[in-house]
Amino acid sequence: MRTQPETMMPAYNCPNCHHLLHFETRVCPSCSHALGFDYFTNDFYHLDGASGEWRNRTGQTGAFGPCANARYGVCNWLVLRDDPQPLCKSCRHNRTIPDLAVAGVLERWIKLEDAKRRAIFGLMRLGLPFETWAERPGGLGFDLLYDPSAEQGGSPEHLTGHDNGIITINLLEADDAARERIRTQMGEPYRTLVGHFRHEIGHYFWDRLVDNSADLVPFRNLFGDERADYGQALQNHYNNPPPPGWEEHYVSTYATAHPWEDFAETFAHHSHIVDTLSVIGDFGVRMSPPPIAPSGSSDTAIDFDPYTADTATLTAHWIHYAFALNSINRSMGQPDLYPFKLSPGVVLKLDFINRLIAFAARRWAPGDNESSDLKALVATLGQGVELGSG
Repeated sequence: MRTQPETMMPAYNCPNCHHLLHFETRVCPSCSHALGFDYFTNDFYHLDGASGEWRNRTGQTGAFGPCANARYGVCNWLVLRDDPQPLCKSCRHNRTIPDLAVAGVLERWIKLEDAKRRAIFGLMRLGLPFETWAERPGGLGFDLLYDPSAEQGGSPEHLTGHDNGIITINLLEADDAARERIRTQMGEPYRTLVGHFRHEIGHYFWDRLVDNSADLVPFRNLFGDERADYGQALQNHYNNPPPPGWEEHYVSTYATAHPWEDFAETFAHHSHIVDTLSVIGDFGVRMSPPPIAPSGSSDTAIDFDPYTADTATLTAHWIHYAFALNSINRSMGQPDLYPFKLSPGVVLKLDFINRLIAFAARRWAPGDNESSDLKALVATLGQGVELGSG
């Protein structure tokens, strides 16, 4: 029987030679062994050339085969040999892949799949349910589409978005120059592939967890009434400047467009925060005590599991690390890693999503202590904390 991994894992390293690895690595850069990632144990296996077996860092073998998409070089996840589905837990959500006969498409598809696996894996670690579009009506599916019109500078024929479980991603987004051009045209401080996936999956989970649920009324009280005309709301957003003081209630200007977009943007930021804190914890990074922290907290070591932590703990640690990471980026002449402000209003929305996920994952709801910590943190934030300005 397979066992779940420990709550906290060290930084990834090659199970053969122990060289540090990135999440997307397919071949060890040190020993050249083929690598495969087991999402269930959150660990890498290497292919033993002598035996043809996949082995982990302790030498144990796993009954694995590579994802069927490994033949294209787009996936490094493993599949159990007795699984009738040849695609991994990420790739099996694909409904349509881009036209590989077109030059340059494969390279950009690789970028899309790397971002998609990172987004999905973080949400799996949160305990969210994932069924494919083929497994249940409204299940999650992806159409990853090559767009000849957009590629030639014309109007896009395929708009990135979500509809009834199906997420469309225009392959043009995987072109770094094109994505940066769009980011500038849209006046966005941040536009990445992993951000697209987290945002659009947020729409999927609004349908899955909020619509027609007991959380719909609390959602409306916090985010607004989603029954407002969506098309008109988007038109108003693009034709008019954001409302004055939007930063006090929304994590981005796009979040001001409509309650659905507010939820999806905040959902994506929850993933940004949780996944990044997890990586910081994996590397054992420590910082001096923060000026903002839950009551009783005295250090910033990520010695807790970000995937099950309460909102006060997540936010207090994130503010401190985000400011430091922004400073590091600036020292290299790069834009801020996290160019956003966490105002009291945004933190309350993050808390709604954190609790929503905890219930969906069948974890116990945050208790009274967490509530008091969150109130204290929100009061402190009200005094003003800037992460990416100036």
